Amino acid sequence: MGQRGEWIPPNAPLSEEYWQSLLRDGANRGEALAARDPGRWDDEITEEPTTHAGPGEGNPIDDAWREARTLMDEGQVVELPVVGCNRGGLLVEWKGLQGFVPASHLQSLTPMGGQAERQEELRHLIGTRLPLRVIELDPTSHRFVLSERTGDAADPSGEQIWSTLEPGDVCEGRVTNLCSFGAFVDLGGFEGLIHISELSWGRVGHPADVLEVGETLEVYVLNVEPERERVGLSIKRLQPNPWESVDERYAVGELVDGTVTHVVDFGAFVQVEEGLEGLVHVSELPSGSADNPHAIVQEGDRVSVQVLDVDRARRRMGLRLEQVQVGAEIRGSDDRETEG
Repeated sequence: MGQRGEWIPPNAPLSEEYWQSLLRDGANRGEALAARDPGRWDDEITEEPTTHAGPGEGNPIDDAWREARTLMDEGQVVELPVVGCNRGGLLVEWKGLQGFVPASHLQSLTPMGGQAERQEELRHLIGTRLPLRVIELDPTSHRFVLSERTGDAADPSGEQIWSTLEPGDVCEGRVTNLCSFGAFVDLGGFEGLIHISELSWGRVGHPADVLEVGETLEVYVLNVEPERERVGLSIKRLQPNPWESVDERYAVGELVDGTVTHVVDFGAFVQVEEGLEGLVHVSELPSGSADNPHAIVQEGDRVSVQVLDVDRARRRMGLRLEQVQVGAEIRGSDDRETEG
């Protein structure tokens, strides 16, 4: 623990704005995940949590939602009473809100037990109190989901680690939970958080796309706040930032292959390597296609592009579409001459 690696990236303490972004990112990515795979959590959440009153102008329950957001942003642990259960987990109450704890996020359940045994264990937890953290929050749909696996009380052995851990340290940890906004990692007595933006220099749709619960990995310590029991972690800081040397590796006029990651009204974004994306502006698409980039390329298409300009300081790369490959089919951009 706490040993420094040979390559230590620049220290980047997390600002309060970073932690405030957790809820916003979590909500946005949660919606995207549900749209991509709406049945992903069907085996865990069989009944939606509800509230005694919905959010609205002048509704006292709004204060509870705001406080719940603070709990989630700061990763605070709260002890809540278990008031019921269903096939998927436990129901808890907090300041007029009814929350849901999926069975897979409970520490005490028998892992290999059958449905009947699990249901009996859930019923026995009614009336108890559990230390929990908020992992999903959406007032508009009355969604309030918590986890015990990320809310364990700190191991006494972790106190010594707190006193020695510093920003810039490289530690080994074990992934304990994956949420839409990041991954919790046990560092040996307490947990730190890898925000989804710190998982990779490239785009990550959901932490489950790149990590697994139980996985052991090395993490870079971004910041340590013992008084608030918060540790910010990163994986990507253990790898060089691809933008730092982009102008040394890509020359104007060079042809490179890439993958379309996003198509928007003003063009298409193309990933030429992990963590490095450029923009093909509509003006650099085949003639006659400027009004509808979606008709030319789609997400996932393999393309050949020409580098038009590279701006390392602003992390921008301008590209021109030369060729699109969809399966065995290859389409040229048009017959115009390309500038060398």
